[in-house]
Amino acid sequence: MRVITGEARGRKLLTLEGADVRPTTDKVKEAVFSAIQFDIQDRAFLDLFAGSGQMGIEALSRGAKSAVFVDNSRKAVEIVRKNLNNVGFYEKAKVIHTDSLSYLDMTGEMFDIAYLDPPYGKGVLQEAMQKIIKNVKKTGIIIVENPEKEEILQNYGEFMLDRQKHYGKIKVSMYRHKDYV
Repeated sequence: MRVITGEARGRKLLTLEGADVRPTTDKVKEAVFSAIQFDIQDRAFLDLFAGSGQMGIEALSRGAKSAVFVDNSRKAVEIVRKNLNNVGFYEKAKVIHTDSLSYLDMTGEMFDIAYLDPPYGKGVLQEAMQKIIKNVKKTGIIIVENPEKEEILQNYGEFMLDRQKHYGKIKVSMYRHKDYV
């Protein structure tokens, strides 16, 4: 796993080990960032269910001003911290070790871009989507990676499905506020 482009281009990232780990592929990562390439500069990025932190690190490499990484796994948080140190972005980041849904309940922080890649088959996606809408600016984007067979709604509050792409057994959906679709 590596940073695709930007300031940290080509830098290798550590990843978690185990059967439950499914890092976002370079193909999907490149497609996501190509779709938001003009929306990332100087923006606040949330990497919810962060895992290794590769999506937030890619955002920082491409010019995001800050990134918050949230994961409830101690190992994931350690990997995110190591990756941030290795690419030199630690000062632009905040790493939070807590349950992602609890984080959304307690934070008042607002984001320009939120990336959600919740654990598959755990029933977390719908609740996370209902909660995240209060933390994304009206001009912001919510990006969701989930299994193709898992249902995702056309809208959550005032955030509407803008586009959706399928990559094998997963799909990536992008939501924008109804005034910006």
